[in-house]
Amino acid sequence: MRELFEEVFGQSPLDPQEAVRQSTRGPQRKRFYAAAGVSAAPEGFVITLDDKPVRTPSRRPLAAPSAEIAQAMAAEWDAQQDIINPTSMPLTRLANSVIDAVTDRVDAVADDVAKYFETDLLFYRAGHPEALVEREAAHWDPVLFWAADSLGAHFILAEGIVHVRQPDQAVAAARGALPKEPWSIAALHVLTTLTGSALLPLALMHGVLDEDQVWSAAHVDEDWNAEKWGVDPEVAARRTARLVDFKAAARLLRAVHQPTG
Repeated sequence: MRELFEEVFGQSPLDPQEAVRQSTRGPQRKRFYAAAGVSAAPEGFVITLDDKPVRTPSRRPLAAPSAEIAQAMAAEWDAQQDIINPTSMPLTRLANSVIDAVTDRVDAVADDVAKYFETDLLFYRAGHPEALVEREAAHWDPVLFWAADSLGAHFILAEGIVHVRQPDQAVAAARGALPKEPWSIAALHVLTTLTGSALLPLALMHGVLDEDQVWSAAHVDEDWNAEKWGVDPEVAARRTARLVDFKAAARLLRAVHQPTG
């Protein structure tokens, strides 16, 4: 099973889009198993193929932290047709990344997320037109108010794209709110990468925003341009692909981290 996983999925990076690119460059593997399943084990809920446990390229069991996520991963394997298509298995790809790339380096992954607190999407505002300014404020200001009130993280806003240095105290306060558990921080990392914001996923984790609100907030400017100039098919296709990984990461976050308000 290790050879299968390494051949089809490779060494999955935490960046979901890079994981997809690596997967599509690899060889196609025909489905060879009858059924996927889940088995409880010390490592968690292990994914099995015809009752044989699957292992990651690092020879660790492919195991999920909850039965819900494990069953969803098994469903991804069961949904494969003649050819195993990794792009249709976002939870499996994410689990592989967590187990092999995050478990032993949680602090480094958290530091990578924390870099976004210095350049977050929510800090950089349009100067005009007024309708776009108002739309950004409606989606983004509640998150910034929550960060200030609940986390003690008071960030500075800027107009345009000129970099503004954020207060060290604000960055440290937000960094301190990040989880220290590998599955949670991995899900947050994926959501941050996909949205361009660390504050939006953090708000999702704490129950300040729901999944749809986070996705909409991450695409305020893109949606505005689409309304004015029409939808670019290539942009729309990339967004649809990103949404698959976004939903997988959000589902994982919900399963392993209860909102704290």
